[in-house]
Amino acid sequence: MATLQNIRNRGGLMVAIVIGLALGAFILGDMLNSGSTLMKPSQLEIAEIDGVTITYPEFQKKVEELSEIYKMNTQQTQIDENAWNQLREQVWQDYLQENIVGKAADELGITVSTEELFDMVQGNNLHPIIQQIFRNQQTGQVDKSSILQFLKSLETNATPEQKSYWLFMEKQIIRDRLLAKYNGLISKGLYVTTNEAKKSLEAKNQNASFQFVVLNYTSIPDADVKLNDSELKEYYNKNKDKYKQEKTRKIEYVTFEVLPSAADNAATQKWVTDAKSEFASVQDNGQYISVNSDSPFDPSYYKKDELTPAMAEWAFSAQPGEMFGPYFENNAYKLAKIDQFKSLPDSVQASHILINPQTIGSFPKAQALADSLKKLIDNGANFAELAMKYSEDQGSALKGGDLGWFKSKQMVPEFEEAAFTGELNKITVATTRFGIHLVKPTKKGKETNQVRIATLTKNVEPSTETYQKIYAETSKFASENPNVESFNKSVLEQKLDKKIATLKETDREVAGLESSRQLVRAAFSAEKGKVLVSNEGSSIFEYGNKFVIGVLTDATEEGISTFEEAKIRVELAVRNEKKAEMLVTKLKEASSGQSSLEGIAAKLSTDVKEASGLNFETYSIPAAGFEPAVVGTVSSLPENKISAPIEGNNGVYLAKVTSIVKSENNDLKGEKARLAQNLGYRTSSLVMESLKKIADIDDKRSKFY
Repeated sequence: MATLQNIRNRGGLMVAIVIGLALGAFILGDMLNSGSTLMKPSQLEIAEIDGVTITYPEFQKKVEELSEIYKMNTQQTQIDENAWNQLREQVWQDYLQENIVGKAADELGITVSTEELFDMVQGNNLHPIIQQIFRNQQTGQVDKSSILQFLKSLETNATPEQKSYWLFMEKQIIRDRLLAKYNGLISKGLYVTTNEAKKSLEAKNQNASFQFVVLNYTSIPDADVKLNDSELKEYYNKNKDKYKQEKTRKIEYVTFEVLPSAADNAATQKWVTDAKSEFASVQDNGQYISVNSDSPFDPSYYKKDELTPAMAEWAFSAQPGEMFGPYFENNAYKLAKIDQFKSLPDSVQASHILINPQTIGSFPKAQALADSLKKLIDNGANFAELAMKYSEDQGSALKGGDLGWFKSKQMVPEFEEAAFTGELNKITVATTRFGIHLVKPTKKGKETNQVRIATLTKNVEPSTETYQKIYAETSKFASENPNVESFNKSVLEQKLDKKIATLKETDREVAGLESSRQLVRAAFSAEKGKVLVSNEGSSIFEYGNKFVIGVLTDATEEGISTFEEAKIRVELAVRNEKKAEMLVTKLKEASSGQSSLEGIAAKLSTDVKEASGLNFETYSIPAAGFEPAVVGTVSSLPENKISAPIEGNNGVYLAKVTSIVKSENNDLKGEKARLAQNLGYRTSSLVMESLKKIADIDDKRSKFY
């Protein structure tokens, strides 16, 4: 089933779009691991979409199924947390489309027939997914015979996993087509009138240059504006829609970082020092490094100018076997040993044939093919022709395998060694993470003396004793501070660095704490004013080399903020309204008896600013910021007339248009097409959002993941 491998390789972008490919690992909490069989059915409900109940087991089953597709596509056996998150999100989106778009389409009688699917898979209107998978990389054309051959082999030779993969593809094609038909139907009801296009064209064609004077709200001290609760509440009641809020939790937390102690540092230095005599006596430096070092053996050779000055001075005056160190570098103690010197070129021109074991089916098969090709080439076969036929590196295969000239350190070490040390026009077989290469050096640059250094590295890391010491300090802090009052008191007394975070229920982590989803979930199950507790009942959370203790300081629920919650924002709005009134009065007084902005500016002890090239589609003004109300007023002003005071976002303005430049773009048909296209682009997302608002959706995923 080589074609299925091609699907995985060449369909990667499509699957990345479909399931948001990334990497990640999923660990189910104790809430579900322990006592799940005792949970009531309602406790297993992960969501309800428009009357359809979805349980955790069925949701998780779909996630697991999708994870198998992911593994087939990426050829990986492990999935990390980020990928699990995106797989779950894809399953959620599938449920939404099935139960919202699918239901709406069904009510309108919209379906995808067997004939349509046939046409999209092997007919005259191939779906983009099929085109991507079966497009010939050299000709750029879709090979329909390959599609038919593949479908036949699918019935006879495919494994259950491969069949599942193809069914997944078909399902995505059907869903995509159904959504396209539904959106298409909606689009038919959307229309851009000639008058709309004309107005848009006129607005774009008219560009104004203008002068303005602005008095910013910040020019009036807040203390000069008196507020009372009565007017604040009146404003709040009239503008409640401005104060919609999400469900959030505010936490404060401290971290106890586990760092190496002075004793850990000294112990690491002693270990490296003690290893010096043993390292000096070994013959196979690479093997010794692979067993004993925290960093792998580096097989590369280095010129003098590629090393640090101190290392270069020592290395090129030393003999093989001589040692340097111990020395401290990048939080590690190291011992350097001269492995060997070689005279090597500074650059090489080479060709290669890449054989991918995944494409062939297994490493032994790839090795056998490499041996066969090497034998053919050694016996006089044309390397370039074989490269064009067999190499997986399409970029160089089209050029007969030629990679051109490259310098050392530009290729992976195994490939570089074969290219730089191999004989000219002779084949060397090298294995890298990309596969098996048949490498043929064709030209070599000037040779220089280069050195390979074996470096024994031991990182300075916290010992068990250090870890236990910091954990004991963290435990003491946690036990003594069960609430926010004692927490803050101890933070001050111990001079700890307290951090604050506002979290949404769907946040995957707290900023700065990698993979801290459990801390987010704890925040949403905690009691206000109390310390956060994990599912396991511990108030200590561990992320990387940090222990974390946090308290819940505030909680807001979804809906309209209460007056008290919104009070600070209400005060800002009302204060600015009052400031606007004061500044309008000030501008009017300054305008009295003045016929120019310069005169008004002089009375106000400010200056006149200028802006140009603005039209009705502009929202920001240079040196003033986001001011759509000002731009809108200026766009309709006649030339050389000073406007009335304009209340903007940042202050109150007086403006005068100095010139209006009208362009000669009269392409009404083109403008109408542009507006229609933009409207079409927005349709898909707007339709989905509208359907989601209409549907009754109860999303409880955050309780499970």
